[in-house]
Amino acid sequence: MYKRRCVIYPKDVQLITGKSERYGQELLTKIRDHYNKQPHQFITVQEFCAFSGIPLDEVEPYL
Repeated sequence: MYKRRCVIYPKDVQLITGKSERYGQELLTKIRDHYNKQPHQFITVQEFCAFSGIPLDEVEPYL
């Protein structure tokens, strides 16, 4: 049984947005700041979707 990941990485952001991996790193940093997370903490897929406005069902195929 395949389980989906609950965290998102810069490479995922790159695939979803079509932008560079560096853009993905910067976006995840902005999301961390928005949610008052520390640099070592992960960003969940739900947090990414809420921040970006992209529906979860459109993000899931990229994970």
